[in-house]
Amino acid sequence: MSISNLAKVLQSNLNAQLELCRKLEEFADNLPNDVDAQNCLTLARIISPILRQAHEFEESTLFPELKKNFSEDAQLMATLERLRFEHWEDESFADELRESMVNFAGEFDSELVNSLSYMLRGFFEGVRRHAAFEREHILPILHTSEGRKPDRMSG
Repeated sequence: MSISNLAKVLQSNLNAQLELCRKLEEFADNLPNDVDAQNCLTLARIISPILRQAHEFEESTLFPELKKNFSEDAQLMATLERLRFEHWEDESFADELRESMVNFAGEFDSELVNSLSYMLRGFFEGVRRHAAFEREHILPILHTSEGRKPDRMSG
C-alpha cells in the first residue's frame, strides 16, 4: 500500500473513531432524561467494530510498514509498542462499555446512569487522546515520508 493510501486509511479510521466519540458524548449528555434504548443499543453494537477495524489496520499494515522503514528510530519503535498496548486497553474498555450499555438499555436503572456516564466519558476521552496523538505524530511521519525515495518507504 502506498504511503498516501496508508495516510488516507489512517485518517479515515481516526475520523470514524472521533465520530463515534461525538455520538457517545451526545448520548452521555442526554442522560438520564432523554434515553433512547434503540440508540443506546445501536451505539453499543458499533463501538468494538469501529475500534477493531482501525486497530487491525494499524497493527497489521501501518505499524509493520513503519517498523520496516524506520527501524533505526528507537523512539518511534517504542511509540508503536505503546500504541499497540493502548489498542488492547481501548478494546477491553469498549467491550465493558458495550456490555454496560446493553444492560442499561434493557433496564433503564437510574442508579446506573452515573456509572454509565462516567464510563462513556472515560472511554471517549481516552479514544480522543489516542486519536489526537496519532494525528499529531503518526500522520506527519507518513506525510513527510511521501517525499522520500521509493526505496525508503514501499509504495
